[in-house]
Amino acid sequence: MNVKTKLSDCVRPLLLGALLLGTSAMAEVQPLNRVVAIVDNDVIMQSQLDARVREVQQTISKRGAELPPQDVLTQQVLERLIVENIQLQIGDRSGIRITDEELNQAIGTIAQRNGMSVEQFQAALAQDGLSYIEARDQVRREMIISRVRQRRVAERIQVTDQEVQNFLASDLGKMQLSEEFRLANILIPTPDGASSDAIRAAETQARDIYQQLQQGADFAQLAIARSASETALEGGEMGWRKAAQLPPPFDTLLGSLSAGDVTEPIRTPGGFIILKVLEKRGGETLVRDEVNVRHILIKPSEIRSAAETQRLAERIYQRIEAGEDFAELAKSFSEDPGSALNGGSLNWIAPNALVPEFREVMNNTPSGEVSKPFQSQFGWHVLQVMGRRATDSSAQFREQQAMTLLRNRKYDEELQTWLRQIRDEAYVETRI
Repeated sequence: MNVKTKLSDCVRPLLLGALLLGTSAMAEVQPLNRVVAIVDNDVIMQSQLDARVREVQQTISKRGAELPPQDVLTQQVLERLIVENIQLQIGDRSGIRITDEELNQAIGTIAQRNGMSVEQFQAALAQDGLSYIEARDQVRREMIISRVRQRRVAERIQVTDQEVQNFLASDLGKMQLSEEFRLANILIPTPDGASSDAIRAAETQARDIYQQLQQGADFAQLAIARSASETALEGGEMGWRKAAQLPPPFDTLLGSLSAGDVTEPIRTPGGFIILKVLEKRGGETLVRDEVNVRHILIKPSEIRSAAETQRLAERIYQRIEAGEDFAELAKSFSEDPGSALNGGSLNWIAPNALVPEFREVMNNTPSGEVSKPFQSQFGWHVLQVMGRRATDSSAQFREQQAMTLLRNRKYDEELQTWLRQIRDEAYVETRI
């Protein structure tokens, strides 16, 4: 028997039996709930559909939008429930479970994002006519669906290094990853076909304003009083602009300015413009501290007690202090398989990538010095700091941003394809 028809075959005899009852018996039956859809080996009940329709109606009403016809809305909601149900069944077959602790943490996060405590969140739900128990169940379902998608969709997405580089070199990539500035402007206009005298007069006026700004004059007040810009009455404020959206020379000039700085007057086709950087974000130069460090790790084991492990680490430290080669001792004794063959070297590494105990000792050890033995969760260490440096990781950060943008784009496309696929492959019988 086909597994997808098994549940349907079980439900049909019940319905057929009801149809064979006499009309008087049928008149006495007032069903409180009924099946509105069979989805593989599960069902969707009328009560589930009604509850979700009410939620959607409330959401649409709060946005001030017009509700679609009831039959259209009901069909849309039912289709959403069907696709959700298919994913929940995939999660169940895959053994995906959400613990109460994970669920409580998720509820707490939702409440916090809305500026509420959990108790206030419960009260808000009750005020909207929603059950807290039902809300918890809905959050649990959404968490299961999210994990199913991570396993089935996200893991199939691949972004190559070449795709990242192509994106970074594209106009779209430059636009999305460029710096952003919140700007204000003052415009001293020059009419079309202006004479040289008129242009000089406009420049003189712009220079006078610039001098006042340099002496501490308020930019917004000068914009209101002197600017011909369409944003003059707003103090010249233009909102946020990406560097890639600005014409030369502003696209490169603003990068050297800090929040609060103003440009000198710059000639444009419309006149002379002075810009003020109110805020800036994105495109920062990211400098990361790195340490070149090597270590020897000694672990306790079934044949070596904790005390014996400590004593061995101390003897190795004494041999290093006596002049023996750190790298050779690391190759002979270190039980860190990732670094032992390299003389214990971890190469250049960011301190935040290390466990707190290791990081603290490393930070307090001068370059060229060897630390005394110390303990971490992995065992006993002796480390030597070989050097320190500050690395500009801006390019790496932009590559990570590009990778994330490309993965998200591919994820959205792949998700829609996957949802259509599982919907087409599922056994679905609707009974509205």
